[in-house]
Amino acid sequence: MADTDLETRFERHALPLEYPFGISRGTRSETEVVTVHVEDGDGNVGIGAAGPSAHYGETAATVEAVLPDLLAVVEDVGDTHQLERIERRMRETVERNPAARTAVSIACHDLVAKRLEVPLYRYWGLDPAETLETSYTIGLDDLETMREKTETALERGYGRLKVKLGTDRDIEIVETIRDVAPEVDLFVDANEAWTPREAVARIERLAEYDLEFVEQPVPAENPEGLRFVYERSPLPIAADESCVTLEDVPRIADRCDIANLKLMKCGGLREARRMISTARAHGLEVMLGCMTESDASIAAACHLAPLLDYADLDGALLLAEDPYDGVPMPDGRIDLAGLERSGTGARLE
Repeated sequence: MADTDLETRFERHALPLEYPFGISRGTRSETEVVTVHVEDGDGNVGIGAAGPSAHYGETAATVEAVLPDLLAVVEDVGDTHQLERIERRMRETVERNPAARTAVSIACHDLVAKRLEVPLYRYWGLDPAETLETSYTIGLDDLETMREKTETALERGYGRLKVKLGTDRDIEIVETIRDVAPEVDLFVDANEAWTPREAVARIERLAEYDLEFVEQPVPAENPEGLRFVYERSPLPIAADESCVTLEDVPRIADRCDIANLKLMKCGGLREARRMISTARAHGLEVMLGCMTESDASIAAACHLAPLLDYADLDGALLLAEDPYDGVPMPDGRIDLAGLERSGTGARLE
């Protein structure tokens, strides 16, 4: 079924964060996203967005630079139902820039599901009851501010917290969070900040605070260091920066317990599903994370929840304001069954 009168466009947004967001590599107070619209001749509009990360070589400017070529692929294919062909052609056209490719992939998936008048999870044949609660991230800050952020998260009903580490006061930070939130499910993310031996020593102390797991303790450039930590850690290890593309999954399989995938790293929804299947085949648990993003992209990620062990999809929850609405998340629970719209559920508020 070919599309008629297909129109594409994109726009850039600077979105303020509710709090300055600090990790071991730095702090920022806003995020830039690029939203993509693909509209068919019947007035159906597919919405997607890129939340690029400079750590992976992408910015809003680089996304804008390659989107004309990527959207030309969609127009050339001429049938948004050919999702596999579109993603393959986009990879052939722009080898890198996965966030830009993801934005177009999401918009096309959203459009196809809207044309079929079903939510995306139903198009994929997934059970909306098999969903998860997203974690909510407490970024690095002074101890009193981190305490206040934690109190606010509890007041909003979040029962799973992720805490950023990578400082000389990591133990004190976790002790502070646990003092405020003794009952919540809690895990930590060092964002590559520790050396292997330092990581083992830190994790041995952190294990006293009833943590679920530790995310990316050492630099991705040190795969043997990740193995060193994994073999000695009393807590499970999740790989994020070490797990970027499909090809990375077999490489980390004997170095961690959990593969942390992100749409903005892998380049599209179909590629994300391949990565999930590959991680499962290698005996890994799977978490889907995100950047600081709008609901224009987070909404699509939520539809993968039935395939996951963990969801870290709080990117839009960290914004002070978001022009888009998405999948309902009461108390952090990804409520796919409560979505009353077709497609991903993303819409301009």
